[in-house]
Amino acid sequence: MPSKSAKPRRPKLPDQASARRVAIVAFPGVTLLDISGPAQVFAELQEIELPGACYSLSYLSTSGGLVPTDVGMMIDTAPIESVRPNQVDTLVIPGGPGIWKLRQDTAMMQWIVETLPKARRVASVCLGAFVLAWSGALDGKRAATHWRYCPRLADAFPSVRVEPNAIFVKDGRVWSSAGVSAGIDLALAMIEEDFGHTTALDIARRLVVFLKRPGGQSQFSTVLAAQASDVEGRFSALHAWIIENITGDLKVETLAAKAGMSPRTFARAYASRTGMTPASGVEALRVETARLLLESSETRGVVEVAERAGFGDDERMRRAFMRHIGISPSEYRNRFAG
Repeated sequence: MPSKSAKPRRPKLPDQASARRVAIVAFPGVTLLDISGPAQVFAELQEIELPGACYSLSYLSTSGGLVPTDVGMMIDTAPIESVRPNQVDTLVIPGGPGIWKLRQDTAMMQWIVETLPKARRVASVCLGAFVLAWSGALDGKRAATHWRYCPRLADAFPSVRVEPNAIFVKDGRVWSSAGVSAGIDLALAMIEEDFGHTTALDIARRLVVFLKRPGGQSQFSTVLAAQASDVEGRFSALHAWIIENITGDLKVETLAAKAGMSPRTFARAYASRTGMTPASGVEALRVETARLLLESSETRGVVEVAERAGFGDDERMRRAFMRHIGISPSEYRNRFAG
């Protein structure tokens, strides 16, 4: 039977002294892909054999040794004391269900706090953003995390400007990415920053991934995030009604009447439950409708989609697509149409 332990690939670098050390922390219950995704991207740099282009990967835990991941596989790690904070070029903090207990790990949190100001850049993957927030590294900065936890991060840290539709965010020297596979996008962007577009594109081709994935999160989850925030499903029926009447005049007064509230009470309750204004919610549902129409081979053109999704004209729809998923309707159709 296959072993349930696996060691991350550790490339043999020609000159460890000149390599940029990437320190990736690990803890019990860490998400395996949060570590292995960025690590594979960084390690792939060695395969293209560019002069002077290399990273030295360090996998660190509090005491070292084998650390269990969320899927039962083990990561072989060195103790944090083996790497001094000033030796780290890039610090990567992954996420996972074990992240909440990490806050009580005094030794690891202290090492992270000491390393943050000394590293050239710091990054989080998925729920690792909470570690950056606990340490104060995200104060006053923009940040991304898994779409399901964006409301929680925003509520717990009002000074952090959470961007729920971003795959990753770079704010100065602090980077953060969305859920799991978004760590690959983040690592590719770091390589592009360090070694240029051509090198990053070469690695993306080797890994058979987009160099710059289109859109917000891979799930294009603006509406899903709103539904996840509305845990009691208070506006589920309203959302269904909006979709059924997507081409109508869906102003706040109309939605409030449907919900049985005054416009002012409705606007406040909707924003509190979903994290969006009513207008943003309607626009998000129209984007979702248009997205599905664009994926269908039965829909003729972008103008028709704009009309059927309630946008009225294709330019208005294009601006909404850019706000919500970061690409134009035409580009979305080219990539995802069946």
